[in-house]
Amino acid sequence: MIDKKWIGHELQASILPIERTRLRFFAKAIGETDPVYTDTQAARDAGYADIPAPPTFLFAAELDSGVTYRLLADLGIPFSKLLHGEQGFAYHRPACAGDTVTVRSKITDVYDKKNGALEFVVKTSRATNQQGELVAEMRTVLVCRH
Repeated sequence: MIDKKWIGHELQASILPIERTRLRFFAKAIGETDPVYTDTQAARDAGYADIPAPPTFLFAAELDSGVTYRLLADLGIPFSKLLHGEQGFAYHRPACAGDTVTVRSKITDVYDKKNGALEFVVKTSRATNQQGELVAEMRTVLVCRH
């Protein structure tokens, strides 16, 4: 069982420089066809400072930094038992190419269902830009199946 002592645990901050090439690659990988996500002029014509990050892109920060993998190891969740339960976003401002985003996360709940056959870890995150402005709030639910 995942120990409830993890509730309130704050993860190491993850810093993600946002680069045009990576944004274009990500947009292509998810099948995004809106030129705002790949063409600098289209993005500027739409009112962005540069190419904006697609909605799910900010989750890359903790994957890139290794924080997610360390968390799984700390919680004792084998990758083979991990399921993606849920993710949600509340956006406050765009993150664009040239920005640097810092993501700070915290475990806000640990619970189980089906007599412990499924364990859930709820992680909330706040992403801020280089000016300290709130870009997004995110919520992730990880599921460990036994």
